[in-house]
Amino acid sequence: MNMASVGGVHPAPFIGFYNVSKAALIHLTRQLAMELGPAVRVNALAPGLVKTSMSRALYEGNEEELSARFPLRRLGVPDDVAGAALFLASEASSWLTGEAIVVDGGAHLT
Repeated sequence: MNMASVGGVHPAPFIGFYNVSKAALIHLTRQLAMELGPAVRVNALAPGLVKTSMSRALYEGNEEELSARFPLRRLGVPDDVAGAALFLASEASSWLTGEAIVVDGGAHLT
């Protein structure tokens, strides 16, 4: 499993280099899925804004306003991404390969 970002799927201003690197990782995920299947399944997670110490500067003092823009009306927490990772590691995803699962509370829909 690769850790990408919603930025690899949807562009955003001022972080183009970061987003391009995550888009490349999503493409690599698909390429490896094609080359390594059926022995290996390769997928990626593409989280949005998750409340961590690294991302604190992006939401601190603005969390309520940011959350109001998301369909689920809250920012993500690490357990949200962990749940998606557990799904990919489980047999429940046994027929899934080459995918980037966006975990962002629906923010990419807005």
